[in-house]
Amino acid sequence: MRIGDDIPVHGVMRFNELAASRAAHAAGLSPEVVYAEPGIVVLRFVEGRTLKSEDVRERTMLARIFPLLKRCHSEVAKHLRGPVLAFAPFHIIRDYGATLAAAAGRRSGEIPRLVEIADRLELAVGPYRPVFAHNDMLAANFLDDGDRLWLIDWEYAGFGHALFDLGGLAANNRLAREDETWLLEGYFAKPIDDELHRRYAAMKCAAALREALWSRVSEIHSVLDYDYVGYSDACLETFEEVWAQFRRQWGIQ
Repeated sequence: MRIGDDIPVHGVMRFNELAASRAAHAAGLSPEVVYAEPGIVVLRFVEGRTLKSEDVRERTMLARIFPLLKRCHSEVAKHLRGPVLAFAPFHIIRDYGATLAAAAGRRSGEIPRLVEIADRLELAVGPYRPVFAHNDMLAANFLDDGDRLWLIDWEYAGFGHALFDLGGLAANNRLAREDETWLLEGYFAKPIDDELHRRYAAMKCAAALREALWSRVSEIHSVLDYDYVGYSDACLETFEEVWAQFRRQWGIQ
């Protein structure tokens, strides 16, 4: 059961989550929505365990995950009904940056640099064909019932970029570089050329930065009892690592 209203500061709108959840069930990815009213969504119970990052890093688990992502990106949109949202990662980063700059809170002096990096990453990613994406590739959003995987929690779903899901999966779960290449080749069913690899690496940086800024905003606005400060700092460390790797690999100053 999900109990909660819209969260405008994060772009979370419950009508969108409900539409995405129903479409994801119709596409065979997510448990059925059995009841919904304003502020409440009830999903069919599935006996299983949520994954951890160490599970995702196993090659055998990645082999089970990427077909779900392909189905998400190709099938969910066919079942959507009514209005749904877009998920534009670089707009989101800029909006989070403006929110944090206005709050003038912890580490706010870093925001101009981070937003400038995001602008550079957006150019590196380039144009793309939108797909309906999940946009929250945390290990805990995969549920293993022993026979199959389910993809759950569609709060941030929307029309966006396939590489954001792939890059988010890698950054959030700290995949090894060779496993990233294996994942991309499995997803696209072909060897990955330098252009696609560069665009993917840029989006991976953006996914890591968005997660860090999401947590920074949550430090200010969330009422949940969670160590957002610690999570923010860990996510920013991940971002700085993948940004440094991107610069080294592609010769960017």
